[in-house]
Amino acid sequence: MSRADDIFKNMCRDIIDNGFWDTGLDVRPRWLDGTPAHSVKKFCVVNRYDLSKEFPILTLRPTRFKGAIDEMLWIWQKKSNNIKDLNSKIWDAWADSEGSIGKAYGYQLSVKHKYKEGMFDQVDRVLYDLKNNRASRRIITNIYVHADLHEMNLYPCAYSMTFNVSGDVLNGILNQRSNDVLVANNWNVVQYAVLMHMMAQVSGLKAGELVHVIADAHIYDRHIPMVEELLTRESYPAPTFWINPEITDFYDFTVEDFKLKNYQKNEQIKDIEVAV
Repeated sequence: MSRADDIFKNMCRDIIDNGFWDTGLDVRPRWLDGTPAHSVKKFCVVNRYDLSKEFPILTLRPTRFKGAIDEMLWIWQKKSNNIKDLNSKIWDAWADSEGSIGKAYGYQLSVKHKYKEGMFDQVDRVLYDLKNNRASRRIITNIYVHADLHEMNLYPCAYSMTFNVSGDVLNGILNQRSNDVLVANNWNVVQYAVLMHMMAQVSGLKAGELVHVIADAHIYDRHIPMVEELLTRESYPAPTFWINPEITDFYDFTVEDFKLKNYQKNEQIKDIEVAV
């Protein structure tokens, strides 16, 4: 059965049974009707996914595989901060009248910095180091830039990646300050698992372990019944991940260069309200 399902179930059970409720606090998130969106959370959840053994997509309910990849490519490949470059409406609530989300996400990855080897943005620096400095302990991206926070329409949630090479294996740590577990947890895991496979392939490496570190992993009050229902479901075996082996340039990948074979999954959870 899917290891990703087991990890998700154990995390949710722990959050609900042992987490801290913020019901007595003045919280920022709101439901669409204006009601405060309270949640129960666990601090510093750490989940580990071995990408060499399975692709970590949930079978308890579907995760929109291509939609997740499209958003990841929007940030990491297009390095865009405009929703006009995105093929979904998931960022519409945070965009201004011109479609910009401010100096957030892809914008930060596009900014060039000076190194002794030359000028690189953060993505190109990672790609350079994975080919030329594999023993480096400094292969890191960070989009939580304090100087620009006031010009971001949403502070970055998943904000840092640390890449580390052991032999011919690429491992990575995704740091996330906040995670809406029902809405976005597996979405983020799928995105960064695909990113790891992309980075590994174009660098002549194999994808190894993805470690997901979440500072504040929370389940909103209105999501509890949905999560409890998910926890009663049976898992299917993990699907087989396919990445186009012909692609050798990171910027040549498209959504169509990734597929899941034999993706069996339970029914979708409907009418999930998103706290904003």
